[in-house]
Amino acid sequence: MASVEKDPTRRKTPWVVRWRDEAGKQRKQGFARKVDADRHRAKVEHQLATGAYIDPAAGRVTLREYAEQWRAAAVHRENTASRTKSQLHRHVYPRLGDRPIAAIRNSELQAFVTSLNLAPSSVRPVWATLRAILGAAVRDRAIGHDPCAGVKLPELPHDEVTPLLLTQVDALANAVPRRYRGLVAADAGSGLRQGEIFGLEVDRVDFLRREIDVVQQVQPTAGGHVQVCPPKNRHSRRTVPVGQVVVDELAAHLAEFPARPVEVLDITGKRPVRRMARFVFTDDAGQPLHRNDFNADAWGPARLAAGVPEAGMHDLRHFYASLLIRSGLSPKVVAKLLGHADASMTLRVYAHLWPDDDDRSRQAIDDAFRRGASLPALTPASLPV
Repeated sequence: MASVEKDPTRRKTPWVVRWRDEAGKQRKQGFARKVDADRHRAKVEHQLATGAYIDPAAGRVTLREYAEQWRAAAVHRENTASRTKSQLHRHVYPRLGDRPIAAIRNSELQAFVTSLNLAPSSVRPVWATLRAILGAAVRDRAIGHDPCAGVKLPELPHDEVTPLLLTQVDALANAVPRRYRGLVAADAGSGLRQGEIFGLEVDRVDFLRREIDVVQQVQPTAGGHVQVCPPKNRHSRRTVPVGQVVVDELAAHLAEFPARPVEVLDITGKRPVRRMARFVFTDDAGQPLHRNDFNADAWGPARLAAGVPEAGMHDLRHFYASLLIRSGLSPKVVAKLLGHADASMTLRVYAHLWPDDDDRSRQAIDDAFRRGASLPALTPASLPV
């Protein structure tokens, strides 16, 4: 409980409110008038009773200090941790790092976002990191409100996905080094993310059932190495049916470039372990593929040679999605095969590839007439005489 006492030695603020915070630490605050002291006592008692107490000292910690504590405790994969550190040191700390977190205003955050000299798509991950930190401060009750509410981000340009043509995929497969031709074909026919196709092991390909089990991926680590990680999210764990063409490409690749056991760090379980893995696709030295090396040495030259200089490996995934849509599969099924959380995400990216209602109406009429189906009379029946 809090108490109010008069301290004659304090000339300007003789009325002193004393209380113990949730950690049991003694706190006090002086007031010039007893009515203000009584009001503060009641407020503190109510906050302590309801769990809404905010420690004034906690809000005086700078954003940099709090963010470093948050970053040290965050459960991040190595590449995510590295990216987060870079975002904070390059963009956030120079502007806001020395500000007490309780003093950061909504208008400051809006000005910060507006001043970022980044593409709209690059602003979002920086903002997501800053918002996560301030959100944690609210949950820790270091600050009493979320200053991020209502901050507007720059609008993303609406660039519709234009899938590669089959001829372009063939050109890419022919342009990469020979040991990666099967990778291009398999990825275009399965829609796996880059980390997923790099992390595909031989025992996860069922050649008889023509299926690929996606249970892991590989991600870069410090020093140019990679580690085996869980998929992007729980929806990314999936079984992807593949055509005979993909199965044949995988079989031909393994016949020419047999999978050799290689030691890797695997963090998919409860504890990191070092184990032997047999990846379907490896580099010339038989080591797991590192995306930076692959993109620079193999994919970059290939896309230039194939005449598609802007194409990333993710465009093979878009190609796969376009094949599913062209075959008439529903958004729900396409989402499942791509490892999306739900069909709404799939529709945000690929909605323009599905035929619209006008297209379906025309097609329904054309199909009916071409089949010579039994159609209703197109002219009124003769009236009886």
